[in-house]
Amino acid sequence: MRGKCYATRSDGAEQAGLRIFAAMRKILILGAGRSATSLIRYLIGHADQQEWRLTVADKDPVLASRMVHEGLAVASGVELDAANAEARAALIASHDLIISMLPAFMHMDVLKDCLRLKKHVITPSYVPDALWPMDAAFKQAGLVVLNEMGLDPGIDHMSAMRILDRIEREGGRMEVFESYCGGLVAPESDDNPWGYKFSWNPRNVVLAGQGGAAKYIRDGVVKYIPYHRLFRDTVRIEVPDLGRFDGYANRDSLKYRKAYRLDDIPTLLRGTLRKEGFCAAWDAFVQLGCTDDGYAMQLGTDATWTDYMNAFVPGPAGHDLRKRTAAVLGMEAHSRVMDMLAWLGMFGDAAIGADGLSPAATLQRLLEAKWRLGPDDKDLVVMWHRFRYGIEGQHQELHASLAVIGQDQQHTAMARTVGLPIAMACKLVLNGKLKDRGVMLPLSPAIYDPVLDELAHLGISFREDLIGA
Repeated sequence: MRGKCYATRSDGAEQAGLRIFAAMRKILILGAGRSATSLIRYLIGHADQQEWRLTVADKDPVLASRMVHEGLAVASGVELDAANAEARAALIASHDLIISMLPAFMHMDVLKDCLRLKKHVITPSYVPDALWPMDAAFKQAGLVVLNEMGLDPGIDHMSAMRILDRIEREGGRMEVFESYCGGLVAPESDDNPWGYKFSWNPRNVVLAGQGGAAKYIRDGVVKYIPYHRLFRDTVRIEVPDLGRFDGYANRDSLKYRKAYRLDDIPTLLRGTLRKEGFCAAWDAFVQLGCTDDGYAMQLGTDATWTDYMNAFVPGPAGHDLRKRTAAVLGMEAHSRVMDMLAWLGMFGDAAIGADGLSPAATLQRLLEAKWRLGPDDKDLVVMWHRFRYGIEGQHQELHASLAVIGQDQQHTAMARTVGLPIAMACKLVLNGKLKDRGVMLPLSPAIYDPVLDELAHLGISFREDLIGA
């Protein structure tokens, strides 16, 4: 990876400077969105010590430059349309390690470039199905392709595997593993009935759960939850010092049975956390059709949120919209859910301000205004694991929980917990600490031990409670 140095003078200082320049490893970050802030700050802060130089590339050159303004000696921001294959490949070719913070659907193009150009790559996203057939080629090329290296997925894997490996060493046999995570709003900034504000991509929040039926196993029976039932089939979870949350199943939990070496476990479920009551109210949008992203609505340029709701609720427009909506949903007009919809302004005469969007995209416009983090607001990340296992003829149950509050609007808890594990993994890859090659997840001690230890040093650590002890 390290380039050659050609000195033109014998001056010792200049020789030393050239050696330093030659040793620099170049890291490229593709995408400068809100989850990249803490990642970039960490890399800049460690650049001189680690002999790194950093490039942040984004479609918005102003944003890319702003993200590196505190580290111009070691970092630069550049404009890049990541959909431009030629420009993207040229930039990848001039770096040693690529971090893709792009939308998940763009990762495969980046990964193909990295294989062809022989570059290591890290992403925070789930492994695309199309990537696994490339594993052998990446291994042959001697490349690390480290995926699911953020928060969820990421810290969830690492924290779970550290405890699962410990239980296995102690002779325990796993019976139940459940894991939930949520990006929420800190208690001191929680001033709305939904208990929620955006700390990551709003579109992903609005469309959550629409990628197919959630799948998990409970008591040896495989369970499927279709989207229209996802926010009804919830569980109540009590997190120490934070109170009660709703948990709903997330994607395909079964694929992690093998990854976690839990092929025979009777119960395994991975899910998402929301504040108590959120899921019941969000289910109202699902049942009405407000989260559909498959067609464009024709409401008119002067349409109001009452017009939007009337488009989904049967009955004459002149009749009480709140009562009609409650009747369709099978609840009382003055229920908590209806109060939560009213707080958003769903029955009001405020203008939507846009036409021709899908129901989901239209709703997103309102939520971005109502659920925006204020100037002094802080977000909250919560993670909770449940381990039930048998050991020496006895049943044991362990709960592990993590709570992280953001520093400010820029370095949110979400940005820190997504970005810092990726940044720490850069050290492992570029310093030759990882012996494995190919497509991998952060499931081995070689990854999870140094990353979790460093996170703990920064105040991001788990609390463990032995239940019934």
